[in-house]
Amino acid sequence: MSATSLGRSAGPRHSHRPVPRAGAVRHGTGFWLIAVTFLIAMAFSGAPTPLWAVYQQHDHFSTLTVTVAFAVYALGVVVSLFLAGHVSDWLGRRRILLPAVLLEAVSAAIFLSSTSLPVLLAARTVSGLGIGMITATATAHLAELHQSARPNASRTRADLVATAANLGGLAVGPLVSGLLAQYVSQPLRTPYLVFLGLLLLSAVGVALVPETVELAEERPPYRPQRVSVPVSSRGIYYAASAAAFAAFSVLGLFTSLAPGFVAVTLQHPSRALAGLVAFLVFGSAATTQMVFARLTAERQLATGLLLMSLGIIGVTTGVWITSLTVFLAAGIVAGAGAGILFKGAVTTTVSLTSAHTRGEALAGLFLAAYIGLALPVLGIGVATQFVTDKTALLGFAAVLVALNATVAGRLMRRR
Repeated sequence: MSATSLGRSAGPRHSHRPVPRAGAVRHGTGFWLIAVTFLIAMAFSGAPTPLWAVYQQHDHFSTLTVTVAFAVYALGVVVSLFLAGHVSDWLGRRRILLPAVLLEAVSAAIFLSSTSLPVLLAARTVSGLGIGMITATATAHLAELHQSARPNASRTRADLVATAANLGGLAVGPLVSGLLAQYVSQPLRTPYLVFLGLLLLSAVGVALVPETVELAEERPPYRPQRVSVPVSSRGIYYAASAAAFAAFSVLGLFTSLAPGFVAVTLQHPSRALAGLVAFLVFGSAATTQMVFARLTAERQLATGLLLMSLGIIGVTTGVWITSLTVFLAAGIVAGAGAGILFKGAVTTTVSLTSAHTRGEALAGLFLAAYIGLALPVLGIGVATQFVTDKTALLGFAAVLVALNATVAGRLMRRR
């Protein structure tokens, strides 16, 4: 899981002249090849979403086990993001993107080898490592390919395509995986076979795309991505980080535990339906990011906080009254709120920093976001060992609404 702005943080901090490569496709064609690759990689990262309930039935995984398997993915993304997400700035986009796509293919092969928990954890970790490299590199590559193909055009098109590929992939992946698991034999193998083939084809496409980073004669010394907090604006920066934490916690819920709620608590075991739920939530997040992109950062944050709070209350209500309709409608609202809230958090952070410190400040924001992706969901998993799933979800909703209220209060005081 990731957002488009995540990739921008590790993008170029200085301009790069395009470096044509003999035999490569044109920059315009390369733009679409990278966009499709980005979408396929993100779709694969979301492919296990509707399969968690199948794993629970097939291997008797507990809710806690599912949350641990999800958390190691987030850990892999964070590690990769801070160790390798920015390296393409001096090594080149293709040199990072190609092995990252191949890492996703390795993850698919690991999924195919066994359904045991250690293998599942290894596959998710490898997938997270690849995604951390892809989100940063692909987003920067798209911007540079677009600039080379259309030198006088605005970068709006590149940003929209990156958003569609990123969150759109997270929406499409569970839907495709759910449909395959529902209507094709071997539900724990067929989706991964399909994505393995698509990832290998994507790797071939990446190899044909022009490089856009001019390699320096002397390579700079390696260092991990630094994290820094703007001293003069720490209050609003912490509020934006808390907003990112909250947004990703909702998205994490729908890519880990929501299929279990639909299958068991709401008594709708359809794998296609589980994929549809994630599709609607992430599709809503992607749509609102694009539709409300022109709002000021303050309005984005305010709108996102309101929608996400209403949405998570509705999701919890749907589970408690056993209403799939309420659950789906509220999930769409929660996804919309999470999408625009994260966009507002990124916009706010960018406005607080100068160009030479922006990447480091955004790195701190994304660290908070990915902690939000894993920690609350893991907390729900632990809670289910002592209370019912419904009660654990109710506690999650209460904490999230309280956090949103705190963030809103901080923003109102600033205003």
